[in-house]
Amino acid sequence: MVHRRQQLGAEGEALVARHYESQGYTVLDRNWRCRDGELDLVVCKGGTLVLCEVKTRTSAAFGTPAEAVTTVKQRKLRLLARRWLAQSRFRPNEIRFDVAAVLAGELDLIENAF
Repeated sequence: MVHRRQQLGAEGEALVARHYESQGYTVLDRNWRCRDGELDLVVCKGGTLVLCEVKTRTSAAFGTPAEAVTTVKQRKLRLLARRWLAQSRFRPNEIRFDVAAVLAGELDLIENAF
């Protein structure tokens, strides 16, 4: 079961990465980890840095994927963004947090989600 969930998550992240690339973004990091957690996707276009949390589900039986990005998760993602920036040479003009909700293979990208 855990293996299938990990595979589903990886498929969702790959779908989202391809979407960003098709829109002219460059993927800087996938599944970047530090002691505080993980960033699913870090992409950029021009001077804009986008940190994207990807949530993939096969059904909405337990809520929509986007609903899983709670205020607690948002706080954690902001902390992880600071950690990523501290170790990176990239100096963005703008930082944006997106949520990619993948439900049954369909992508709903929420730009500037929080």
